Amino acid sequence: MKVLLVEDDKTIAMGLEYSLRQEDYETILCHNVESAKEVLMTQMDEIDLCMFDLSLPDGSGYELCEMVKKRSDKPVIFLTAFDDEVNVVMGLDMGADDYITKPFRIRELLSRIKSVLRRYNKQQTQQPKTDIEIENIRINTLEGKVYKNGEEVSLTALEYRLFLIFANHIGQVLTRAQLLDRIWDVAGDFVNDNTLTVYIKRLREKLEDNPGQPTIIKTVRGMGYKVGN
Repeated sequence: MKVLLVEDDKTIAMGLEYSLRQEDYETILCHNVESAKEVLMTQMDEIDLCMFDLSLPDGSGYELCEMVKKRSDKPVIFLTAFDDEVNVVMGLDMGADDYITKPFRIRELLSRIKSVLRRYNKQQTQQPKTDIEIENIRINTLEGKVYKNGEEVSLTALEYRLFLIFANHIGQVLTRAQLLDRIWDVAGDFVNDNTLTVYIKRLREKLEDNPGQPTIIKTVRGMGYKVGN
């Protein structure tokens, strides 16, 4: 497994690189956005996971995450000293898969890395339906795209994954805990009801004809949510 690590604090970077190599990960270490972009341009296919410091001397991890997600579906974990909801939601919107706040225990980070990689490996080995239709919505799982009345709907990576969970459990009531567990496993302080509420609201705004009276993603009071009859 090859990990692209972008961290401007050289002491932290050396410690992380050493710990990753002890776990048999191959690492590519960069200290700024410019050098990381060069690696992504030339070695994207070889990289299995990206770890980006949020605050870098010539830019931010957000910029690198956006570059990765536009070109591939490689997993991204943010390393940051910030710990507020605005930064968390912004990172999730860009498709980040996890978010860990400094200082952190190295065993915790390694656990999260393994969790993210397991989730991606599982997605790659599964063979879902190519097309899933729900009312006037169609999901093309090979393209990773969602269409409403034949026109593509722009979804973030997490919005897409959340809607795909519903689509793979049509007619089944899913609790909030089940949804959170399926999207992010058990990692991160950002996993909470408020975050889930934001994503449900955004999906309804993009997919429902009348978001105030949803007919696709329906609320089952006291239980959770359901798609389909």
